[in-house]
Amino acid sequence: MDDLETQNIELQLLLQAIYLKYGYDFRNYAKASIKRRVQHRMTKDGFESISAMQHKLLYDVSFFETLLLDMSINVTEMFRDPGFYFALRKFVVAELKKFPFLKIWHAGCATGEEVYSMAILLKEEGLYDRTQIYATDMNEIVLKQAKDGIFNISRLKQYTANYQKAGGQESFSDYYVAHYDHVVMDKSLKENILFSDHNLATDGVFGEMNLIMCRNVLIYFNRELQHRALGLFFDSLCTDGFLCLGSKESIRFSEYSDTFEDVVREEKIYRRIS
Repeated sequence: MDDLETQNIELQLLLQAIYLKYGYDFRNYAKASIKRRVQHRMTKDGFESISAMQHKLLYDVSFFETLLLDMSINVTEMFRDPGFYFALRKFVVAELKKFPFLKIWHAGCATGEEVYSMAILLKEEGLYDRTQIYATDMNEIVLKQAKDGIFNISRLKQYTANYQKAGGQESFSDYYVAHYDHVVMDKSLKENILFSDHNLATDGVFGEMNLIMCRNVLIYFNRELQHRALGLFFDSLCTDGFLCLGSKESIRFSEYSDTFEDVVREEKIYRRIS
């Protein structure tokens, strides 16, 4: 058995140990992505092997929390992919206005930038006051950051540009207060957002949603876990509800393909039709 095969066995044992000890299930995440993240932590902390890292995480909760941050999907920004939000305004908002009350699920919300983006869009379209947003992630550390709504001021130039390209109708600075090296999102944006722990690998459905956002999360899952997540979304959406995926993701080629129609194909916005 060569070193690569041994490392793959060690990785499987590490993921099993994480699941058994802490309840976080990474076993069906894309192996290449998980392996890169584990090797990054190995190099940074000077571990000689994955097995040595496994011993550390089993007996040191603080180390596991560090590794969890490495393994979670936290790449995000305000109005990420502005063309998507522009399409949302143009092709989806008019349909959402037909509902007396809206329920929206942000699955895998990370540190919350896209949740606040949605809140801003809904405010500008007169929908926020009749909307409940459920923002979920498996990582309680990033969920706390999302709930706090505090972001580094160095990213505001990019966020402002994204907002403008996404069809923003006001001044982006109206939505936050600046404090030295960070900004705090306006508290009115948080009023109808419920942040909660939810793991797409192990937890159940959110019922009767009008819109589900899960962008750039499925690309980190293997086919089995992608199928599980898409099943959750199908079961959680009301008929005629919308599903929004990331630019490199698709409902097509899945068992749920025939149950969704394209709304904006290039932006991966779909509508449940059965």
